[in-house]
Amino acid sequence: MTSETPGWDAIDAALERLYPGVEPRHLGTLLKWALGGPDPLDGISFYPRLDPVPHWHAVTYGMSELYGKQSDNPDESGWGFEFTFRIRRDPDEVEPPIWAANFLQNLARYVFQTGNWFEPNHHMDLNGPIALDHVTLIRAVVFTEDPELGAIDTPNGAVQFLQVVGITADEYAATQAWSVREFLELLARHIPLLVTDLGRASVTDDVSVAETVDEGRRLDGSSTATLALAEFGWRPDGDLVRLVMGAHVAPRVADTLLGRLPFGRTLRLDGPESSAEFSAGSFFVGTAPGAEDQLQVVLTDEALDGLLQVLVPLAGVRAAPGAEPLVVEIVRSEIRDPEGNVVRTIG
Repeated sequence: MTSETPGWDAIDAALERLYPGVEPRHLGTLLKWALGGPDPLDGISFYPRLDPVPHWHAVTYGMSELYGKQSDNPDESGWGFEFTFRIRRDPDEVEPPIWAANFLQNLARYVFQTGNWFEPNHHMDLNGPIALDHVTLIRAVVFTEDPELGAIDTPNGAVQFLQVVGITADEYAATQAWSVREFLELLARHIPLLVTDLGRASVTDDVSVAETVDEGRRLDGSSTATLALAEFGWRPDGDLVRLVMGAHVAPRVADTLLGRLPFGRTLRLDGPESSAEFSAGSFFVGTAPGAEDQLQVVLTDEALDGLLQVLVPLAGVRAAPGAEPLVVEIVRSEIRDPEGNVVRTIG
């Protein structure tokens, strides 16, 4: 007899191998996305764990094809992955955290609405706490293959279990200036199974960790080739070219430039309406025919130093010393919660 839920059954089978005989707490969706509901995920299962630290192991159903095959790609099921999320729990806690379920639905909604998917070593700045009702330093996420579930083959194609890992703003800056993959390996030495703990401090507060990150940045540079920034753009300004970016992202851009250009690597900044690509060499600022919305900026060492001086989280317009005709306008950043309320202003 042919199953009507071959994708779902394959996920269940993978979880049964990891958690034989364990009944998870499953949160199902009442009105499915395909029927006009607001939540893309058909369900999320939460498995209670005590080892190596007490945590919930959440696994989604809905990023892959759970029922019949619909996509034209025979090799991958749906988006090719399901999210997993490990959240620190009190050993006596019996109800899974609803905020985590809402967060996973929000991630899924982002993918379905934008068409932008996630892969290992991808990252996302959350522009605020991961859980608004909690006091927490976790303000960004990175993605890696789940260390226990890995990937599986299903009748609808391959599915990778993609673990969401919550990190602090300082840690996120380290991933941009250095490497998501390298930093995750470092983080895993301090946090078994990369469990997200809302109450933890930044691991970069540990002097040895900070030194490892600094050494890696000096030796390896940054692996971040592109930054997608909601608060970035550029425009002609008379004989000048004005770069406009939010105070929230300016230090990240500076750190990433420093980890790219001195190593002979380019950095692309993608804003909502325009982009700019930075590289090292003989100084040049301009656009190519047919690509007037993409600025090309080639910086000497002196020009890079001048640009870095003005990429600070303080609102204002400043010339970049040694990098004329570039001027940088830093605008105040408003950090908003999911309801659109301003919860913090930077700059």
